Amino acid sequence: MKSLDDDQAQDIVSIPLAGKSNIADHMVIAEGRSTRQVASIAQKLSERIKQSGGTARIEGLANADWVLVDAGDVIIHLFRPEVRSFYNLERMWAVDEEGDAAGVAEA
Repeated sequence: MKSLDDDQAQDIVSIPLAGKSNIADHMVIAEGRSTRQVASIAQKLSERIKQSGGTARIEGLANADWVLVDAGDVIIHLFRPEVRSFYNLERMWAVDEEGDAAGVAEA
């Protein structure tokens, strides 16, 4: 989260997935103002993860409309604003009043 903030990512959202999905414990969603900024944020984040002893795989860097950084227990989605609003991942993983992830069964 700090790395994203340092690189001026916008609208950073953290969604806990523990108990809702076995793909990761947390999902972080953020956006950059342009494809260049999205790509830069993803590359710097990957470098910082590796420097701290973790591993990171990056998907989507070539187009940089939507870049996924898989850091094991945390998955980071970086979007351009239009692409983020189109896919609306926050809504798909939204938590209802009873604490269940709405839309998980639909995904």
